[in-house]
Amino acid sequence: MGILGGKLQRMIVVFLCAQAYGLSGCSTTASQDLSVSEVDPYEDINRKVYAFNMTVDEYVAEPVANAYKTVTPDVMQTGVNNFFGNLKTINTVINDALQGKFQQSVEDSGRFLVNSTIGLGGLLDIATDMGLEHHEEDFDQTFAVWGVPQGSYLMLPFLGPSTTRGIPGAVLDTAANPATYVAMPVQAIQVLQVINSRANADGALKFIDEAALDPYVFTRESYLQWRNNLINDGNIEINDDLDKALLDFDEALFDEVNDAEMKSEGSLDNIKPIAVEDTSETVKAKSIPNQGF
Repeated sequence: MGILGGKLQRMIVVFLCAQAYGLSGCSTTASQDLSVSEVDPYEDINRKVYAFNMTVDEYVAEPVANAYKTVTPDVMQTGVNNFFGNLKTINTVINDALQGKFQQSVEDSGRFLVNSTIGLGGLLDIATDMGLEHHEEDFDQTFAVWGVPQGSYLMLPFLGPSTTRGIPGAVLDTAANPATYVAMPVQAIQVLQVINSRANADGALKFIDEAALDPYVFTRESYLQWRNNLINDGNIEINDDLDKALLDFDEALFDEVNDAEMKSEGSLDNIKPIAVEDTSETVKAKSIPNQGF
């Protein structure tokens, strides 16, 4: 399986990049074959925005994230992740109910209650140890379940990938987040969370830069697949071209690390880029399964 694991684990690197910019979602629509020109009609503009975002990352976000990783203990980084992840559970509970996932809504409510009390306000993730599984639901997923079309793929300045459906979804996600309405100290911690997320995504960004001859296409295809996976609760047909590219990279990375460990353990300096072809014919997704409502 390689050092990165299965399909979804490999795709998660793109999610980490998205998380670093505080991204909102996009996904392929149900029962629909879309050409790239339909999915990404503004590709020329999107590529320019992508280049701008990467420049900002190189000269601002990356240096700040590196400094943060240097001076911040791991336990504090974990606490920041847990705290804001716990707040996002409120949004998940709301969207569980809106999608008709009432049993999951009850479970996620229990998760929030446990982590908010025993977990010291969410700093500790006690719920996972108790068997209360983490779920991720948002308004973009809810809109998709309701049958709202995805719309066009968009690359937003500073924020990264989204769609015409994902933008209003992100606005509602923000409105449902309690941290949006609190005083400055917590808002300052939110900035810390953005920095923390970028620090966590450092390896993923390097992965994309080194692995793909066209990082823009790789990011777009991977992000769309990841969002589609969330909407369909993992019951999707992975795009064959993308999956082959990810598998090729996984195997190449495994071989390179084995060789590099002979000289310097964990060095990835000699990894060679692989091509990720633009899937110009179609981006396919299976029908959204019955959500129980």
